Amino acid sequence: MSLELSERFQAIAPSPTLSIDAKTKALAATGVEIVNLSVGEPDFATPDRASLAGVAAIVGNFTKYTPVPGIMELRTKIAEKLATENQLQYKPEEIIVSSGAKQSLYNVFMAILNPGDEVLLPAPYWVSYPEQIRLCGAIAVPLETDESTGFKVTAQQIEQAITPKTKAILVNSPSNPTGAVYTPNEIKAIAAVLEKHELFIVSDEIYEQLTYGTEHYSIARYSENLRNRTFVVNGFSKTFAMTGWRVGYVAAPKHLVNAMSSFQSHTTSNPSSISQKAALGALGTFDQAIVREFQSRRDYVLGQLQELPGITVAKPEGAFYIFPNAKNWVGLTYTMHDGSRIKVDSVDVACELLLTDAFVSVVPGSGFGAPNNFRISYATSMAQLQKAMQRFKDFADRLN
Repeated sequence: MSLELSERFQAIAPSPTLSIDAKTKALAATGVEIVNLSVGEPDFATPDRASLAGVAAIVGNFTKYTPVPGIMELRTKIAEKLATENQLQYKPEEIIVSSGAKQSLYNVFMAILNPGDEVLLPAPYWVSYPEQIRLCGAIAVPLETDESTGFKVTAQQIEQAITPKTKAILVNSPSNPTGAVYTPNEIKAIAAVLEKHELFIVSDEIYEQLTYGTEHYSIARYSENLRNRTFVVNGFSKTFAMTGWRVGYVAAPKHLVNAMSSFQSHTTSNPSSISQKAALGALGTFDQAIVREFQSRRDYVLGQLQELPGITVAKPEGAFYIFPNAKNWVGLTYTMHDGSRIKVDSVDVACELLLTDAFVSVVPGSGFGAPNNFRISYATSMAQLQKAMQRFKDFADRLN
């Protein structure tokens, strides 16, 4: 027997977003001034009420194991939040809290997928979706979209893609990486198709508060039938700038939550007791000024990108990402600051040059299933964005 990693692990690629962020920070550690537009992390501070609740939990020695699915107080408050803000009715027993929404998603996939099952996955997609699906032995089936469709799949496209092997579909609105937001009517049209087919729905709503003119509508609202086979996934990282606290949750029928709780009991057990108290403190504190600030940044970056030669870009309606198409840069030659010239053979190469010569960090779209694009996160200060856009202009001017 050879001492090798399992085939499962050998098939999994590391997260491109986290890899780029690590490379960016390593380059910055050498003294290079990098404008980091790669990481999906709000630059706002965690709300004071959340931080103080975390401190109080530490001082009060709230440091022991909690129930695996989370403390009842937090699950109750999440249920109240879902009812008030999303018009979704769940009991606390229908909610499980995990160590981040990423773990929440993995719990869902492990609970429902068998080897050979297919999951419909609108593309571009968040980098961890296909890898988590693959870890379950299942198959991600991309549903292609692009700028012409606003990066949104249609009900007809879904209808045509469903096969006897389809076990689930993933819906992510607002979307990472595109910022696309499905309108209520678009969600209802998709829901009407899914009503006719027995499959699970995984609704990733982690950016639900960050929309700019389009109302967020959860597919679980559509009918009791869909509610009973939908996993509503959310968390505290994006809305409350609590990425490091690692608190996510799933709302679903009780028997599905019980299955995920059993699985979680053998992996991480309960989420951090301190973080649960901080999350409890965060609920109800969301500041709409954050939405206005993100929208202002979006408008600035969008306007600057639209003036860059070779770039086409769709207007995002949510989250804090823009997903430009740079296919017209491929085949051009870039003149570096030291005078050397490099052929841009792919958008990945362009992103590498942006980092190493223009000192702007973005994420290539290949990891999102869109090799012609790259992702910009505008979750940073306007001063940094202005600096980045000037460097983008200089970069584009060096292409010929």
